[in-house]
Amino acid sequence: MALRHAVLAALLDEELSGYQLAKAFDLGVANFWHALPQQLYAELTRLEKDGLVTGREVVQDTRPNKRLFTVTEAGLAELEGFTASVAKPSSIRDDLIVKVQAADHVDPRTLIAQLTERAAFAQAKVDLFGGLLDRMRGERSEEEFLRYGERVGPYLTCLRGLAFERGNRDWCERTIAVLREREAARATR
Repeated sequence: MALRHAVLAALLDEELSGYQLAKAFDLGVANFWHALPQQLYAELTRLEKDGLVTGREVVQDTRPNKRLFTVTEAGLAELEGFTASVAKPSSIRDDLIVKVQAADHVDPRTLIAQLTERAAFAQAKVDLFGGLLDRMRGERSEEEFLRYGERVGPYLTCLRGLAFERGNRDWCERTIAVLREREAARATR
């Protein structure tokens, strides 16, 4: 997937400025595609040049003017082509997992500290996703929203993010428990 597809997908619901896009990216798309704000601004410029988004200038009295971007018909066609292409299987590239691979040869306390931090981060994301899902769903049950909701795509991606972060948290907690049990067993020998 190219950054352009992630930006186009983020712009589907509303017209956004580069700043608003960066904020929206942080809350949604960044959970499955990371990009720095400067990368987003550069991509918006390329997308506009390629005719996949259109921008309009908004004059503001008390702040600098801003440009708002929307997806064009060509941008929608680009997304349609992207969704029709075969998705590559995802893979994990994570420094912490490599560190845990070396657990038998390093100080487990260092790993436990890093795993504890990662578990807390994952729990914060679980809480964030739970709140986002509640807001998207409103008063509807999940089943009702999934069947009749206006835009199910962001909800489904948020569900994936929630499952991913729960898995991260659970793995970290289990790994911490195993390392502590092994450390305690060594101490009693």
